[in-house]
Amino acid sequence: MTQRVDLATVMDRLAIDDVVTGYAVAVDDGDWAAYRALFAAGGRADYSSAGGIEGPAEQVAVWLSETMRLFPVRQHLIVNRLIRLEDAGGSPGDSAEVRADFLNPMRLAGPEAGDAAGTPDFVAAGRYTFALARTRDGWRLTRVTVHEKWRHTAF
Repeated sequence: MTQRVDLATVMDRLAIDDVVTGYAVAVDDGDWAAYRALFAAGGRADYSSAGGIEGPAEQVAVWLSETMRLFPVRQHLIVNRLIRLEDAGGSPGDSAEVRADFLNPMRLAGPEAGDAAGTPDFVAAGRYTFALARTRDGWRLTRVTVHEKWRHTAF
């Protein structure tokens, strides 16, 4: 590999990492316009393993906006990111996949939610699979799949 190809690969990895971080921030902040903007045309999301829906990003954003009202306090911690870039004959390609673990503590809405110590009412954990494509607007999600492994509720 040349230094130019190495630099392009590093730049792609940083841009892809920004998309994954942007995803967590958009969901946690309830910024559904930002969530939609992370997806390429035709992008889809699958939350079925966590009891949610699968469908076009626009439809899933509406579902998330309604569902997340139950949890006004939420924080996605997305860690152990494994980025695999397409290799186009020794050069960076136009697609990538990211596997990343998540831990997602959340608090329920309302005065009866949680306890005085601030313990989360709900914690879910598992792994995301993000599929991305290089577009004219930069790296965008083509698919997000949630693979929930466990959850804990404190009701």
